[in-house]
Amino acid sequence: MKIRNFDLPKESLYFKDDFILGVATSSYQIEGAFDKDGRLESIWDRFSKTQGKVLNGDTGDKACDHYYRYKEDVALIDNLGFDAYRFSIAWSRILNEKGELNIKGVDFYKRLLEELHKYNIKPFATLYHWDLPQYLEDKGGWLNRETAYHFADYTQKFMKEFGDALSSVATLNEPFVSAHLGYNWGIHAPGIKDEKSGFTAAHHLLLAHGLAMKAIRAENKQIDAGIVLNFTRNMPYTSSHDDQISALLAEQFCNDWFIRPVLKGEYPLWLQKLKGDKMPLVKAGDMELIAQKIDFLGMNYYTRNITKAAGSELMEDMHIDGVERTDFGWEVYPEGLTDILVHFHKLYDLPPIYITENGCAYEGVNGSLADQGRHNYYERHLKALDDAARAGVKIKGYFAWSLMDNFEWAEGYDKRFGIVHVDFETQRRTPKHSALAFQALNQQRKKK
Repeated sequence: MKIRNFDLPKESLYFKDDFILGVATSSYQIEGAFDKDGRLESIWDRFSKTQGKVLNGDTGDKACDHYYRYKEDVALIDNLGFDAYRFSIAWSRILNEKGELNIKGVDFYKRLLEELHKYNIKPFATLYHWDLPQYLEDKGGWLNRETAYHFADYTQKFMKEFGDALSSVATLNEPFVSAHLGYNWGIHAPGIKDEKSGFTAAHHLLLAHGLAMKAIRAENKQIDAGIVLNFTRNMPYTSSHDDQISALLAEQFCNDWFIRPVLKGEYPLWLQKLKGDKMPLVKAGDMELIAQKIDFLGMNYYTRNITKAAGSELMEDMHIDGVERTDFGWEVYPEGLTDILVHFHKLYDLPPIYITENGCAYEGVNGSLADQGRHNYYERHLKALDDAARAGVKIKGYFAWSLMDNFEWAEGYDKRFGIVHVDFETQRRTPKHSALAFQALNQQRKKK
């Protein structure tokens, strides 16, 4: 099958001199070496080894073996022509239980950064992508307010070691997922099922962000620093009043609960009133900490939610027929990316935006590298992002999720998001057609 390039107009934002096009991964999903060189157990090590929690009993013990193959992976990023690489730091790899630096873990990230600099690839680090050290979970994890202060200490020590070598740093990745999938619904580590715990964890995660921003500024006032939030377009199942209210509540729960405190220092009022007994304890000064100035907002977007009224549950996600879906069952809805960005642009005084994750799970026909579904998904979302830019949204960059197939959390190795195929038996990396389309786009961008 002939490889088709992305059909993007030359006047699109991707051809601007200051636009960054990159790829993204996270530590637990690719690194492996779970017990090597002083790395401590994380909540995902424990959770993935708990029977019935992860599909097929898969774990991230080896994952993509990136800890030992990082040079190959950085060379691959360079070969595909990307400007930047977004990756996360394994907290349990660089600090021991006493909060002291683990030199061998620190050295791994120093070697990774050296390799990125060798190829002039901009390093975008995320400090927390869901893999909390297990010893902190044993003390309550994100239900314990003290964890936010431990995170600030970790941030300070990380920035002292690495701050000058980074192009950008994000405090958290998707605190919605950490809080609600981890502590409310029990789908992710640590597997707690309690609604109040979800909101408590969410507040402590946002507090951790605020404390970490102070630590970042104390060590490096120049670095581009912010947070990464996931957003979903929330739409009513019907035009009925009740269904429209359910969509508004979904919007407050999924989106506003995180962006509003970061940008305005307050939680959404409706949800507070409706979930009054589930609300977290907010102490004096918390919201001011959370709402410190950020240099950028990272936005992760994949799909939309269709909701309807559902009595005491307030809302119910609806599955509609006749739409294109990925292997994850998520609807392909690129218009939602434009809608969310334009909506936030009107509602908030937004900092510059990076699309820090966007992608899809497609295996390809019979495992073929000709991943036409993924190619089409990217092309349509790249166009949708350009539409938002033309509507006035300040967008600085876009990161495809993901560089390569990896450990997909509770789905194990069953769902493949990579633009590069990974044979998990041999660890062989092979670019799919979507990767080659990005390579061609990057070549066009650098020729202009």
